Amino acid sequence: MKNHTLSRVNSIDIFRALTMFLMLFVNDFWTLTNVPHWMEHSKADVDFLGFSDVIFPLFLFIVGMVIPYAIDIRRQRGQSQLVISRHIIERSFALIIMGIFTVNSPSIDPAATGLSKAWFEIIMVIGFFLIWNKYRTDSGRNTINTILRIAGILLLIGLAVLFRAKGGDGTVQYLAPRWWGILGLIGWSYLTVALYYLLVGKSFFWNVIGWLFFTFFNLAGHAGWLTSILGLPSGEVFIGNGAFHSFVFAGVLGGLLLQKLQTGNWRKMIGYTIVIGIMFLLIGIAAREFFIISKIRATPTWIYLCIGIGFISFAFIYWIVDILGKRHWFKSIEPAGHSTLTCYILPYWFYGFVTILGLQLPSMLTNGVIGLGKSLVYSLLIIGITVLIGRVGLRLKL
Repeated sequence: MKNHTLSRVNSIDIFRALTMFLMLFVNDFWTLTNVPHWMEHSKADVDFLGFSDVIFPLFLFIVGMVIPYAIDIRRQRGQSQLVISRHIIERSFALIIMGIFTVNSPSIDPAATGLSKAWFEIIMVIGFFLIWNKYRTDSGRNTINTILRIAGILLLIGLAVLFRAKGGDGTVQYLAPRWWGILGLIGWSYLTVALYYLLVGKSFFWNVIGWLFFTFFNLAGHAGWLTSILGLPSGEVFIGNGAFHSFVFAGVLGGLLLQKLQTGNWRKMIGYTIVIGIMFLLIGIAAREFFIISKIRATPTWIYLCIGIGFISFAFIYWIVDILGKRHWFKSIEPAGHSTLTCYILPYWFYGFVTILGLQLPSMLTNGVIGLGKSLVYSLLIIGITVLIGRVGLRLKL
């Protein structure tokens, strides 16, 4: 058993890698047939929690866990509140811009845009890498790096100007936020929670207040209070009625708990984390009397159950990785924990080139259990490509 007093918590990286791996896995289900019902996303009006419905909340949870560590590191480097705030805003802005492009691409009208969906996404990803690649900073590289970033900005502006989609009533639609996309939702949630944490620091009390604030608005929206009291037609004040902020805040609280207890009794840390997780599961089960479980609707039950799963899952991974020292078990997927954004963006390239080249697997390889195996291989392949392009200097870093 390895020493559990660690300056770096390996399980956080592994948890992020595992979540990204599973996100790649479930995001490939659209290429399959006969996927088991319990593994798919549940429909909006169905009271059910599918395996796929848990993955994004877990990703938001780990985003929150990292916040206390990331901000502590910047403070240790002597960065001021202003400098850290600027970094948070710039990072969030990048995620929001990427989210807007990725959420629009599926609805593109190729005839009106002049580009197919595949080519739009390939050029879009090139733009992302040109702007947000982690460039070398050797002597004489600054000018080249700036030129590449400007080229990426112009490329995305060009795509935004060209983009056209058909509305449900046949009208022409332009590039718009729509529901912001996964990356946009992460960006908005991270922006709010990280700036709040920067203001209140490690105070459990004030971070719990932050969680309660957004969770209350979610509850109020679904209970109809925001419509009846404030007259809001949608019954929504924040994106997802605060659900996504709630997941990130829960992660922050998990990160603070880990910081407080990881250098002490690790059994107590794991025990507390599991107890908190069970508590949220019980709250979620009780809330089901009033609200259905629905990711699409971002219901309170979905929030509570997924937060509970997040705490319990992290306790399990922490025990395996940081206590038992079995980090090597996750060696094949670990790069997804360090180059997470690259892993998420690469499928837009991958599917784009597959479409353009006309590649198609036999139906037996995309059906049922064999199809699930294909999606697992695909997920490992994306992580492998991430490693390979990283060696030649291509890695998205915000």
